[in-house]
Amino acid sequence: MILILTEPNDPHANAVEARLRQRGASVCRFDWSEFPGTASLSTEFRAGRKHVWLKRGGERLDLTRCTAGWLRRPGKPIPSGRIADPLLETYAEEECMRLLQDTWNALNIPWLPGPIHAIRRADNKQLQLQLATELGMDIPPTLITSDPDEFLEFHRQHGGHIIDKFPSTIMAASQRTGGTLMRFTQAVTTRDVGYARRLRHSPMLFQAQVPKRFELRITVVGDQVLAAEIHSQATRRTQLDWRHYDWGHTPYRVHSLPEAIRHACLELVARLGLRFGAIDMIVTPDGRYVFLEINPNGQWLWIQDETGLPIAEAICTTLMDPAGHAPTPSPFPALEAHP
Repeated sequence: MILILTEPNDPHANAVEARLRQRGASVCRFDWSEFPGTASLSTEFRAGRKHVWLKRGGERLDLTRCTAGWLRRPGKPIPSGRIADPLLETYAEEECMRLLQDTWNALNIPWLPGPIHAIRRADNKQLQLQLATELGMDIPPTLITSDPDEFLEFHRQHGGHIIDKFPSTIMAASQRTGGTLMRFTQAVTTRDVGYARRLRHSPMLFQAQVPKRFELRITVVGDQVLAAEIHSQATRRTQLDWRHYDWGHTPYRVHSLPEAIRHACLELVARLGLRFGAIDMIVTPDGRYVFLEINPNGQWLWIQDETGLPIAEAICTTLMDPAGHAPTPSPFPALEAHP
């Protein structure tokens, strides 16, 4: 049985689940928002054996029978609404979340993209850049700081041609809208320089602008590496950040990676303790491959639809035979770094 943890309306999970069932796999799909209202979870140790019981809708499943798990994008536990004291309600919600995470962490199965602790570690942008450098990948000159003077010096060194990003993947909840805060990559302007002192309140990540021939979204699944070109320079809307999507005007193509880059991508994912990773790179006009970041649980259905890359099939294969498609750190030499 394969366990899929995700929200109810997840097209990525829908695509994979349908293929798994076509291949004859047994699937248990569960969203954390079902707990504790419409589902219960119990861990029992009896006669030297462990059982993890999931009960909902009249069924009782032992999750220790699972052979693999996919931690896709589950929601959050929803409290019952019957606890009058707000403090106790918050406590109950936090206990529910803790129980869920402890249960999955203790479930001895291979996870895609990886165990919770590995996913959290892999979100560390400093660690990503450090490992990429150790593997000999090119990275943009980068500064992560809350120091206005360090920022101004970095800005001067690169002639003002720098961009800024949030230094982490945290999405801050909005009190007014109930939504999330998302910020695209932006060029640093002279106006931004004038507000440099505001860095004291919150750090930012700055990078020198890298000239682009096109960009790459490289999806690593198990031992497979699937790369797609994003021709973001074809339209002004996507030149700085292809997530501004200009459908119909941005060409997408399958890309054949140099063998050394392919191995470096596999090695990066393995060193992060993952079985999946969505890697973003730039290919420069002179043919250099420049690493930007890796998202340990990135979206991929759109790039599959645009290019035909068999990403869903690769996920199915890895979930059904995780031992046979597990990336492991290898002793291959690091890439020769560009001067």
